[in-house]
Amino acid sequence: MAETMKAAVFTATEKIEMQELPIPHVGDADVLVKVKNCGICGSDISYFFGLSPTGKMPIVLGHEFTGEVVEVGAIAKGMGLFKPGDRVVVNPVQHCNACYACASGHTNLCANLYVPGVNADGAFAEYVVIPAENVFVVPPHITDDVAAILDPLGNATHTALRFDSVGEDVLITGAGPIGVLAAAIARHIGARNVVVTDVNPYRLAMAARHGANRVVDVRSEGLAPVMAELGMTEGFDVGLEMSGAEAAFNQMLDAMNHGGRIAILGIPAGPMTLDVNDVIFKGLELQGIYGRRIFETLE
Repeated sequence: MAETMKAAVFTATEKIEMQELPIPHVGDADVLVKVKNCGICGSDISYFFGLSPTGKMPIVLGHEFTGEVVEVGAIAKGMGLFKPGDRVVVNPVQHCNACYACASGHTNLCANLYVPGVNADGAFAEYVVIPAENVFVVPPHITDDVAAILDPLGNATHTALRFDSVGEDVLITGAGPIGVLAAAIARHIGARNVVVTDVNPYRLAMAARHGANRVVDVRSEGLAPVMAELGMTEGFDVGLEMSGAEAAFNQMLDAMNHGGRIAILGIPAGPMTLDVNDVIFKGLELQGIYGRRIFETLE
């Protein structure tokens, strides 16, 4: 096996260079994965344009990927879960197994989370080393293209399933890829109405094709007429905030039913001002979402 690999290295804002780097060392509890498919996350785009700088540079971006097992560390080999040639998908969010959150079973809330492509070199390269506990064999019926998006699907799943939406009216603010996936999940599990808002017609059209029974371009349409059109006499029961936009979040607070529940995944570019009066007087429940929920279904 060669000692070096090709990697796309993010060296400066709006600059990526193809470089030859050493193939990473495989620790005893690690798996070396040859990357087959890698998605481009919104965070990768933000880093590229300097909108959300990584903690280090140069760095190899990329964390949504699938590939093939090349080498298994001694301890990982003893687990008997992987062998060279296995098709695998990776949960990129690595945890320390030492902090309070990890000890209490909430590894997605680890105080020392570590993500390739953010804290260290990622998957815009030929090879990546990942802890064995973050690697999952891909079933034959899942293609490499689909496996590579299980990471964002995991975010959508975690958000959409945080609250019971069966028979409920669901409002999703933000029709990016994860918002669209969440719309499909909400529809699949039995939500009564799934309404998605955004300012991008292309993304709204995609949401309409994948589960939303009503989409709203908030530049030209308000939510109140849409709610009346759908026969809603009060507000939305469940909100999924995917946009990270202050205006969208406040619109959601205003449109929620009393006792409504909101799962928040969208990451704002900076501090936001929210109308907490709606939270208080409507008795709203707000839950921040971090970490993926999908990979365990592959076990």
